Amino acid sequence: MFRKLLIVSILLLLAIGIGGYFVVKSFTPVGIFKSAVVQEQIKKKIGDEKMEILNLAPALLGFSKPVTYLLLFQNNTELRPSGGFIGVYAVVRFDKGKTELLKVEGTEVLDKNASADWKPEPPAILKKHLKVDRWYFRDANWSPDFSESAKKALELYQGEGGVMAGEIDAVASITPTVVEELSKLTGPITVDGIEFTGENITEKLEYEVEYGYDEKGLHFLERKNILKPLMLEFLSKLKKSGWSNFKAYLDSVQKLAEEKQILVYSVNPDLQKSLDEKDWTGRVKNTSGDYLLWVDANLASLKTDHAIERNLDYKITPRADSRLVASVEMVYNHTGKFDWRTSRYRTYARVYAPLDSELISASGTMKWDRAPGPGEIDQGEELGKKWFGAFIAIEPGQTGRLSFSYLLPNTISEQIKNGSYTLFVQKQSGLPEMGLTINTKFGTTTNTILRADKKFEFYVD
Repeated sequence: MFRKLLIVSILLLLAIGIGGYFVVKSFTPVGIFKSAVVQEQIKKKIGDEKMEILNLAPALLGFSKPVTYLLLFQNNTELRPSGGFIGVYAVVRFDKGKTELLKVEGTEVLDKNASADWKPEPPAILKKHLKVDRWYFRDANWSPDFSESAKKALELYQGEGGVMAGEIDAVASITPTVVEELSKLTGPITVDGIEFTGENITEKLEYEVEYGYDEKGLHFLERKNILKPLMLEFLSKLKKSGWSNFKAYLDSVQKLAEEKQILVYSVNPDLQKSLDEKDWTGRVKNTSGDYLLWVDANLASLKTDHAIERNLDYKITPRADSRLVASVEMVYNHTGKFDWRTSRYRTYARVYAPLDSELISASGTMKWDRAPGPGEIDQGEELGKKWFGAFIAIEPGQTGRLSFSYLLPNTISEQIKNGSYTLFVQKQSGLPEMGLTINTKFGTTTNTILRADKKFEFYVD
């Protein structure tokens, strides 16, 4: 899936530090990049607030020593917990800013060639709904914490005998959203009479590779011939406009990183710490107050997430015994219809809440995609949180609702008694946006569009 974007995946290397690349490509020693004269010139171009991004560029782009990346293309039109289905991977080496592509292919190729004896146990839900007998590399990102999913990806990649498996320095990821946004800056690209823009590149390229080649009378093995001229033209435009439009690229990359469309994990603890501080690693946050994260996993729904509108509703209601009942409901509006990339939406959803939360009930759960009766409600502890999970399916043109009610820990009740309550809401990595409604039942209602993680502070009289 999305093998057509193999070379596009290399844009992660630009996305991680695209500004840094254009600035430092003419310098070799790291010392030159860090010199006062060079730093001052960069500041004049981009401003002080962007310098922290560029200061990581030497380490990320292999100026100190070569860096080898396992690059994941997470397709967010087929949403998975840490960003999207991993349809394509690449192994890329950076050496002083120069890029060497060592391997690129669809994940199904690696999974198919794995040893028959390599059978790590998959998550129960994948085993149940996808009928898999092992944990495949393509399904590595089951944790909503990208750093944890990256570790699992490395483990499975090594277990399946991936190229350079023992020499990977970092795992990085981009979604189609990154490609689309950068394409808006490069401008339209025309290849074989087809115009690709930031608005249509994902859908149009997929159609050309999956169906358009046949209409042109091309052999199946020739269906990807359009990729090379397209990406060469794309990269050529990036290079030409890189310095003149430098700040716009850097602003776009920073925004995409904040929205968790670009994610990085380093096996180097010091670099990982710096990336964590920049919030580029997709970590599930440790919080002392209330917490909320809703995580969807598209299970055999094609690319249907492009047609799903979401609104998350969160309410807190006090009981007579002073315990607090949290009710969280996701409303899925399926705006699509059955076609070549859209189907009924099948998702296994989990809500992450503060540790020690206690499940009361759930509604809207299903056994499988066309079984309206209530399904199983799962629960567990992970990443310092309590989670509750269930399956639901939504037909095209319909609206589906899935909700969970649970008791919040007494520590949250104490915060409210003390006159201060905070709620940290995290957006699932890869999800472009969702509507969010918060009703605390002690005088505050909030309606917003959640595009990045956000902390809400409520002061209680």
